[in-house]
Amino acid sequence: MDRPESQKLPKHRIVVLVLLIFAVLACYFTVMFNLQIVHGAEYRSQSVSQIVRTTTVEAARGNITDRNGNLIVGNQQTYTLTFDASLLPDDADTNEAILRLVNLCIENNVAYTDNVPLSADAPFTYTPYRSSTAESNFKRYLEKTLQPWLEKEIEKHRNELAAAADNPKKTVEADPFLEDPALDPANLTAPQLLEAMRRSFDIDETVSDADARKIAAVRWELALRREYATSAYILAENVDINLITLIKNGDYLGADIGLSSARQYETTAAAHLLGYVSAISKEQYDELKDKGYSLNATVGAAGVEAAFEEYLHGTNGVRISNTNDSGKVTSELYTVEPEPGDTVELTIDLEFQEQVEALLAERVDRMTAEDGIARGAAAVVEQIGTGEILAMASYPTYDLSTFRQDYTELSQDPSSPLLNRATMGLYPPGSTLKPLTAIAALEEGVTTTTEKIRDTGKWTYPGDSKSYFYCWKRTGHGLQNITQAITNSCNYFIGEMGYRLGMEKLREYLTAFGLGEKTGIEIGDYAGTLPENPEGQNQAPWAAFGQSNQLYTPLQLANYVATLAGGGERYTPHLLKSVRSYDNSELVYSSSEMEPVETIDIDSKNLEAVLKGMLGYTQPGGQVYSYFKDCVVTAGAKTGTAQLGGKKENNGVFVAFAPYDDPEIAVALVIEKGGSGAALAETAVGILNAYFSKDEIATTIIGENELLR
Repeated sequence: MDRPESQKLPKHRIVVLVLLIFAVLACYFTVMFNLQIVHGAEYRSQSVSQIVRTTTVEAARGNITDRNGNLIVGNQQTYTLTFDASLLPDDADTNEAILRLVNLCIENNVAYTDNVPLSADAPFTYTPYRSSTAESNFKRYLEKTLQPWLEKEIEKHRNELAAAADNPKKTVEADPFLEDPALDPANLTAPQLLEAMRRSFDIDETVSDADARKIAAVRWELALRREYATSAYILAENVDINLITLIKNGDYLGADIGLSSARQYETTAAAHLLGYVSAISKEQYDELKDKGYSLNATVGAAGVEAAFEEYLHGTNGVRISNTNDSGKVTSELYTVEPEPGDTVELTIDLEFQEQVEALLAERVDRMTAEDGIARGAAAVVEQIGTGEILAMASYPTYDLSTFRQDYTELSQDPSSPLLNRATMGLYPPGSTLKPLTAIAALEEGVTTTTEKIRDTGKWTYPGDSKSYFYCWKRTGHGLQNITQAITNSCNYFIGEMGYRLGMEKLREYLTAFGLGEKTGIEIGDYAGTLPENPEGQNQAPWAAFGQSNQLYTPLQLANYVATLAGGGERYTPHLLKSVRSYDNSELVYSSSEMEPVETIDIDSKNLEAVLKGMLGYTQPGGQVYSYFKDCVVTAGAKTGTAQLGGKKENNGVFVAFAPYDDPEIAVALVIEKGGSGAALAETAVGILNAYFSKDEIATTIIGENELLR
């Protein structure tokens, strides 16, 4: 039966409906084609689960230059190998992953960081710490982590044994380690330490002790970092492409390769002055974490590197990485770009520093070759009127580029090559103190520039015939004024000045010239020791010419002479000349406006009389003329014999300033067991000639068996 015309669907509606269906199908197939064919690989990649990691990117340290802009310490871009526990799959064995990676380093002769103070193989013994930072961190791990854990394990086992004793049905296996009465968590033997670490890190008993030690060397570092919610530890630095290729192709779980920078040294000189960097210690991290430091940060540990850390460190960057479930990085983005540290310009002249070190080493080595006596030495050259240190040398020294590898040997060397003798070596000043005593006597009015005193060769304390000392010239110098007394290094005259001044007044002047207190130099120094009167005694006559248990550093002696030759203006010795931003666009700091820390009011006639005495020391008839006749400038000087007592060889001390008419630099030298000063006079001339004649260093000849005062 046909539908009525009113119920039939119009043909144009059917056409529209069909077209609509075809349009929907077309859109569907277009979308499917786009998803599966055009962008199929892209969307499949995005469908894989992603791991997002935020990483701190350490900024390169700033450069260190000399006063002329010559690069001393820079950076070299390197690759680091990091073990990151967060990269391990859930079912991975952390200990197995660590051992596999460490063994890879060993097989390829790659030095990896190992700060456990244990020998590598049985029988296990304690070994020296590789650095002060390693010592600090490991001791913290022992005290804060391992010791509490071990105490709980001991207590737990005791409770189990007690429970088993009360319940015959319950048995507990004996544990010789935990039941050992000699086991002291606070004082573990080396084998006990390894066993405790082995247990705390769940290292399988089938793993050998040697391999367990390798694993423990990494696990304790990770445990330290876990306190601060980080799981990455730099296992090796400066790794090569060969190792990187092996890691990438070998599917080493937990391994991560990153970019870093290592210090690169352009000279072997100035090691004690420059210092070195090391991994941040736990205590340092607690102090610096708010400034953006990470637990894998490198910080200055000594010298200039430590003193100017705030300028050199730079600003760390932040990188976000997307990693798929197979550990492959799919994308990286810097949310904060790392900014290198500032450029630190030092006051030293690198070429001059190298020359001073060479002169010092040559003389000490020659002396040792002659008599077989091992000795140390130091030299300081300070610019008069500014306090800028132009050179600072300590001998024996070491090479910063191999410092880490050599640390154990250096730290155990009886000659103490790590000691900065220029700032930390304490020595009696001997006769180098006589010009200071002379100034004090003149300024206090206990003598005049014209008074003459007869030196009979033996000075006796008034009223006490048993208390006396001899002048170095036993027959005496005869009548002497104060200028002659300095030129002739007359103990009699200077001792009399000490008696007239008294110890209290003498100490006032010693302090005014910066002796017996820290100088304020940025890398730190020792304060030294001022002379004191034992109860019921007056040691001022002896203290006046540098005896009586007073000790000063070579830096203090150089600063005292710079103050004297500078007319009484004492500046703080310093190594920092300026600081500029890494791109040289901004001057961050300048020392050009430094003012004297103290000005000693010295009458010009008194100053002239004393400095003239030091000049006479280097001129014809003077004690060191045979050496200074070849000096390219006229200089004032004074030797000293630091008497050590007994059968010990005396230290040699020497101070000088030049040029005499317009003083520019002050020099202080000390050679341990160096005798009376002849060797120092020769070296001092070499230093002065190196500074005032850049092209060549004049040489002088030491006379045979010549006694200097």
